[in-house]
Amino acid sequence: MSQTKSPLPTADKTTMDAAIRRQKLTRLLLQVFGIGTFYLVVLVFFAFASPYFFTYSNATNILTNVAVIGIVAMGQSLAVISGGFDLSVAGTLPLGAVTYAILINLGIPVPVAMLLVLLVGAAVGLVNGLIITKGKINPLIVTLGTMSIAGGLAYTVSNGVTVPFMNYDAGVLADHFVKGISWYVLLFVGIAIATAALLRFSIFGRMIYAVGGNPEASRLSGIRTDRVITGVYGICGAFAAIAGIVVASQLLAGSATVGSDAALSSIAAVVLGGASLSGGVGGIFGTLIGVLILGTVANGMALLQVPSFYQQIATGLILLMGVGFARLREVLGRETH
Repeated sequence: MSQTKSPLPTADKTTMDAAIRRQKLTRLLLQVFGIGTFYLVVLVFFAFASPYFFTYSNATNILTNVAVIGIVAMGQSLAVISGGFDLSVAGTLPLGAVTYAILINLGIPVPVAMLLVLLVGAAVGLVNGLIITKGKINPLIVTLGTMSIAGGLAYTVSNGVTVPFMNYDAGVLADHFVKGISWYVLLFVGIAIATAALLRFSIFGRMIYAVGGNPEASRLSGIRTDRVITGVYGICGAFAAIAGIVVASQLLAGSATVGSDAALSSIAAVVLGGASLSGGVGGIFGTLIGVLILGTVANGMALLQVPSFYQQIATGLILLMGVGFARLREVLGRETH
């Protein structure tokens, strides 16, 4: 006679659900209050250190300076939450900038050129995803290789020189403002809202968390993990290319030398914002705080005329603090489970 498994008792299931909710709430509170408190300390310190820090113009400067890395970090968040990361953004960004300049100089309309650059970035990301999923190769190796290839292509198509715009209207993202805020800052905010909505409200977003948390269990439950991962890297590459368009708009030229710090800075922002490099944990709000912390520290140190190499040291120290805090959050989260 066949036997069937009895369903989980309602009381036990309710208790388990309540414990999971408590664990998630604890992690969220630790992330929000921990990172938020640290950012508040940074703001208070620089407010006392420089009389020019707490001004509207300086606030817009901070937003302007973090927009490019912020756009890259939105895609990087998806990659990290899915259980990987993307170093190739440091090659895709300059490739996008150079490609945009070349397309503009060929007489292609600005909207069409932007769309084509976005597709180029998405193609780089899809290649990453396919190699990672089909070849079963570590994302570190794959994206390190494609970073070199994309960066090399940027130098190749530009002949190693800066490509100036022949049509200055192509710098529309940097030339137009709303209340002193550039269009590309508003683009960054829009991308952040769209990415947060993707993670929070879409089935695809929930699958990203599931795959990052336990890829094998996700596969056995019917989730096509290969497609999810490939899609994530496609989005990440597209965002990096958009950041390249923004940089080219700022410079009114495409250069293969821009964006060399995109990989480190974006990963630092994501980890600082509470994401786990093991996957399954993270969010756009935390990444935004991480981006703002990095940008605010750089801005404050510049106002205090601190040499740039000290700013690099500060970025590294902040990253280590973020990793340490993420580890503390995981430990405390397990203790409440």
